[in-house]
Amino acid sequence: MADSKLLVTELNEAEAMGAETARFEELLLQASKELQQAQTSQTESTQIQPQPGFCIKTSSSQGKVFINICHSASIPPPADVTEDELLQILEEDQAAFRIPMSLGGPHAELDAKGQGCTAYDVAVNSDFYRRMQNSDFLRELVITVAREGLEDKYSLQLNPEWRILKNRAFLGSISQQNIRSKQRPRIQELGNLYTANSLRPEKGPEKPHLNLWLETPDLLLAEMDLPKLDGALGLSLEIGENHLVMGDHQQLYHLDTYIPLRINSEESKAAFHRKRRQLMVAMPLLSVAF
Repeated sequence: MADSKLLVTELNEAEAMGAETARFEELLLQASKELQQAQTSQTESTQIQPQPGFCIKTSSSQGKVFINICHSASIPPPADVTEDELLQILEEDQAAFRIPMSLGGPHAELDAKGQGCTAYDVAVNSDFYRRMQNSDFLRELVITVAREGLEDKYSLQLNPEWRILKNRAFLGSISQQNIRSKQRPRIQELGNLYTANSLRPEKGPEKPHLNLWLETPDLLLAEMDLPKLDGALGLSLEIGENHLVMGDHQQLYHLDTYIPLRINSEESKAAFHRKRRQLMVAMPLLSVAF
């Protein structure tokens, strides 16, 4: 988690300059340049060999379809939340929780009866896969997301009925896959996100309005409206890998927000816009394969 004192110091410095907007734009420009340089120095894709997990049997209008659910340590895990927290997130917004997975292309195979069929390989993070083995809820969630992902990517219409094959970890052969080294988020703007007190409003500090959007695939920006504050003095800001926590010494505002993206907290920057009375935060994202 980033040091909140360092961030507050930066807020005060930005405020003292008297040109908050210019300072913030400078921070964003610097972060964007660093991200672009990092992109050019890294390969666009990495080849992985998924390990077998379990196999699902379903069908489409073209015939039998088998989905090999595999795993690889090279694929990043989803956000580390409990099942109760995940249920609350999904109730708020089903698109707010993303499971990174690699969707392999179709390959022709023969089933147990020697008849032709189509198989797909879908890989998730190995640690998350082991966790999923002990949870029917997570297993069904992964299967649902995998089916929807294959339908979207390959224009399929899969039968809603499916079953897990017993004593068979995969059908056919599991091929190597290329995964992107840099994140390619599906969403360009984030709407309502899960916050710790969003389900149970309580008396006390006000929860400020938060606006989040992806400026680039690797840069998340945030604006918090703080109309009761005249400046950054007394503001505290803590940024974790997938959490944003903000408060002030007057206890006028408090925000504890889960963000379904992996944030590079060490490179995050913040500035207070005195005229608009907004706290603005630039958060580079960690590389996530997708």
